[in-house]
Amino acid sequence: MRAVLTWRDKAEHCIYDLAFKPDGTQLILAAGNRLLVYDTSDGTLLQPLKGHKDTVYCVAYAKDGKRFASGSADKSVIIWTSKLEGILKYTHNDSIQCVSYNPLTHQLASCSSSDFGLWSPEQKSVSKHKSSSKITCCSWTNDGQYLALGMFNGIISIRNKNGEEKVKIERPGGSLSPIWSICWNPSREEHNDILAVADWGQKLSFYQLSGKQIGKDRSLNFDPCCLSYFTKGEYILLGGSDKQVSLFTKDGVRLGTVGEQNSWVWTCKVKPDSNYVVVGCQDGTISFYQLIFSTVHGLYKDRYAYRDSMTDVIVQHLITEQKVRIKCKELVKKIAIYKNRLAIQLPEKILIYELYSDDSSDMHYRVKERIVKKFECNLLVVCADHIILCQEKRLQCLSFSGVKEREWQMESLIRYIKVIGGPPGREGLLVGLKNGQILKIFVDNLFAIVLLKQATAVRCLDMSASRKKLAVVDENDMCLVYDIHTKELLFQEPNANSVAWNTQCEDMLCFSGGGYLNIKASTFPVHQQKLQGFVVGYHGSKIFCLHVFSMSAVEVPQSAPMYQYLDRKMFKEAYQIACLGVTDTDWRELAMEALEGLEFETAKKERKKRGETNNDLFLADVFSYQGKFHEAAKLYKRSGHENLALEMYTDLRMFEYAKDFLESGDPKETKMLITKQADWARNINEPKAAVEMYISAGEHVKAIEISGDHGWVDTLIDIARKLDKAEREPLLMCAYYFKKLDNPGYAAETYLKIGDLKSLVQLHVETQRWDEAFALGEKHPEFKDDIYVPYAQWLAENDRFEESQKAFHKAGRQQEAVKVLEQLTHNAVVENRFNDAAYYYWMLSMQCLDIAQDPAQKDVMLNKFHHFQHLAELYHGYHAIHQYTEEPFSSHLPETLFNISRFLLHSLTKDPPLGISKVKTLFTLAKQSKALGAYKLARHAYDKLQGLHIPARFQKSIELGSLTIRSKPFHDSEELVPLCYRCSTNNPLLNNLGNVCINCRQPFVFSASSYEVLHLVEFYLEEGITDEEAVSLIDLEAPRHKHENKWQEITSSNSQTLRLDETTDSMRDDDPFTAKLSFEMFHSEDYELLVLQHTCCPYCRRRIDDPGP
Repeated sequence: MRAVLTWRDKAEHCIYDLAFKPDGTQLILAAGNRLLVYDTSDGTLLQPLKGHKDTVYCVAYAKDGKRFASGSADKSVIIWTSKLEGILKYTHNDSIQCVSYNPLTHQLASCSSSDFGLWSPEQKSVSKHKSSSKITCCSWTNDGQYLALGMFNGIISIRNKNGEEKVKIERPGGSLSPIWSICWNPSREEHNDILAVADWGQKLSFYQLSGKQIGKDRSLNFDPCCLSYFTKGEYILLGGSDKQVSLFTKDGVRLGTVGEQNSWVWTCKVKPDSNYVVVGCQDGTISFYQLIFSTVHGLYKDRYAYRDSMTDVIVQHLITEQKVRIKCKELVKKIAIYKNRLAIQLPEKILIYELYSDDSSDMHYRVKERIVKKFECNLLVVCADHIILCQEKRLQCLSFSGVKEREWQMESLIRYIKVIGGPPGREGLLVGLKNGQILKIFVDNLFAIVLLKQATAVRCLDMSASRKKLAVVDENDMCLVYDIHTKELLFQEPNANSVAWNTQCEDMLCFSGGGYLNIKASTFPVHQQKLQGFVVGYHGSKIFCLHVFSMSAVEVPQSAPMYQYLDRKMFKEAYQIACLGVTDTDWRELAMEALEGLEFETAKKERKKRGETNNDLFLADVFSYQGKFHEAAKLYKRSGHENLALEMYTDLRMFEYAKDFLESGDPKETKMLITKQADWARNINEPKAAVEMYISAGEHVKAIEISGDHGWVDTLIDIARKLDKAEREPLLMCAYYFKKLDNPGYAAETYLKIGDLKSLVQLHVETQRWDEAFALGEKHPEFKDDIYVPYAQWLAENDRFEESQKAFHKAGRQQEAVKVLEQLTHNAVVENRFNDAAYYYWMLSMQCLDIAQDPAQKDVMLNKFHHFQHLAELYHGYHAIHQYTEEPFSSHLPETLFNISRFLLHSLTKDPPLGISKVKTLFTLAKQSKALGAYKLARHAYDKLQGLHIPARFQKSIELGSLTIRSKPFHDSEELVPLCYRCSTNNPLLNNLGNVCINCRQPFVFSASSYEVLHLVEFYLEEGITDEEAVSLIDLEAPRHKHENKWQEITSSNSQTLRLDETTDSMRDDDPFTAKLSFEMFHSEDYELLVLQHTCCPYCRRRIDDPGP
């Protein structure tokens, strides 16, 4: 790490504090009683700000960059905008020592010698809290929930956003060690909030939010005046009485000096999201530095070691991508790696590590030796038993115990050094000097060997695998390649910053530069591809590239250099390149080129690479490529690869030769040949011939596919009828094409042949051949659902909802059946088809009765049954009311309308069902009551209507009726009064109890046509008689008396007389008064008339000829 001064300025007064604008473009300094605003890019003073009357001690910028605050010895705090305008000022009782903005809100903490205040824009006043000691510094946590206060008496107080103390930390030094600077780590990666504390006991400490100390106090040896973190929290800056700014790790390990000054450093901060540091001093000096962190790393083949966080070393295996971290807890100055050795230089020692095992993938290191001695060196190299230190022109060889064994003095500065291998203790080093000299040094030899001397300084170099060639990158970015023995310059390439030879191929190297990777084989032109970074290694097809601080292994296909060799007929070299890594196509191309070039050895090697060792087979391939097909076929046969001969003939469409070759061979081979011939016929657009050949070869599936695609139904019929029923797959394919080509009859025949009844059912359903489907369903009840559910859905889609509902019911899909009925009922009510609504509710009740057979659902379903029956009765009656009020003529008698309206009013609850109008019911009752002489009831109905919302079309008629009814007597006609046939009590026309007798509570039974009270009385069974017994008793015929002769002959002594016996009443077989059906009662005459009119039951719509119940 080194610091480069970017700009410097000097103010007239001490710089007590400074703050960066969050985007880093401006710097605010507290100097004297003014604020100075600088441009950070070049140090230009933009504007001094005057507002305070005394020395400004502190300044802080809000995170959003819209405001900043300053505090002064004049006891005031001023809020400024980013446009450098003061907008607010408030005061404390003492001088302001520090200010800090909450990182998430606009809340500002301002601290004085005796108290601290919390202010935010939404507050009218500043919330102030007393302090037991002078507050010297403050800092908010990352989440803005807590504020830490550092005090002169050595105490740290952690407060919440309301100013309440949550944690109190008492430092050991007390008032002798005032807390002078504190700061929370801004890193989001830390699991806990960490507070860094610097006090004038010359200690640096770290605490958690809970107040628990992390680690031990770290001695500083100076009085710290300022402490601040880098933006991501990885480093700490400290300045104070030692007149310099020091860089520490986040754990408190000192890394180095940023800049030495001439007076105390009172403030230092890092520019947001950068490596720039600004320093403010006692004498008014303002210094702006750029910190440059150099890459400290080492590489040997596929292992790369590099420094992380200045104190850690990470070793990365570039092939397996494994990584291991070694924590040194001190500044890592140099790293070197070689085979199983790793050397790390720390400020006061060098650590030598070794691998636990010789496994090439092992990543576990342990300390082998420690050399406890301070060394100054530019470069560090480690070997099997030695370390090499490079200091400008001098090289020193030390044993692992720290003893200097050898030293070399060079003519010029050493620019590059690399271990090139060798036996343990006798390794060779490649050294490049600034004067252009390149030397080879052996660890056990005092004398250096000069390999060559060039005119320009060495920047990077590498030696080929066989030690015959040397590649050098000079200071002019030129890559030069020399022959080591002859010193001849073989070639040179521009735009290079690093170079590496391929460790597995003598004539291949790569170099990087200008954003490109360049691969050069022999003296051929360079192959380029884009790549950012520096090439540091080349192993097989992998290139190791260092970009910024990251090392990666890039897989590079070697196809381009291989083809360069092939173009020049250099087959052996091309083969060597191919071995590094090319595609299968490239291998085949190499073999072909080698054969054409009569380089059989290379072609054979390529075949051996693929595991082929038969010479006859190899020669057969050669003959086939030369056009000697019959000779090739003989060799293929001799080598036991007749299939290759057949493939050759069929690929060439020489089917006759193939048949001759087979003679009377294996039938499988003959079948394969015919199939291939059919494939060829298919490809050349001869489908008829292809189908015939496929059939003869037994490839029925392909024949069916072609016939189906061309719509040849006759061919498909022939194939389907000839196939055995066990061949399901081709038969199913035939059936598929029959369906596709709109021939369902043949498809059905095919399904029957293979016995696939399920598919046959699906076919009938898809083609809507319902009669056939139903017939199949009768024979095979297991397909009932597969037939009736689609049938019901089809009916529903075609607006045949009633039939659809019945089909669902028949399929056992009660839920769907009920759903359809409910929707039908709702639609009927909305469309004012109340007769239909009554019918649908009756059907719903019947379905509930069916479901009630299940004991688990009996109670629920019976309740629903009674509810739906009640709704059916209401809508059935309301249908007549709706017709009367909406249509000009009515077919119902006044007495019927009178009875219906009374029945509805007695049955309706507070909330009438959807569609039933109480206004229409009362209006009908009023008019019919008046017409029939029930004037009292009519007046009552008109009175009720006055309290309802009346449609405009009825308004006039109701008002007129209300007036005219007043002229009528206030009583009802006695003829209209209903009689209870159980207790013979006359009941009022309007009964508060509903449709029951007011005396005996016997429910009235109404005719479903005229709604008159029928002469029926409900009876209850005696105990001990079951429902089944009761039904059987009811079904018994009434006993009949024989009356063959009602005349009695009386004979006396003198006369004979005949007398007619009329004592016995004649009995009728049938009840002349009522007919019962569908849980409703009718007068038998009314019922017969209605049946004749509608050809079905007027209530349940069962047809006369329907034999159902």
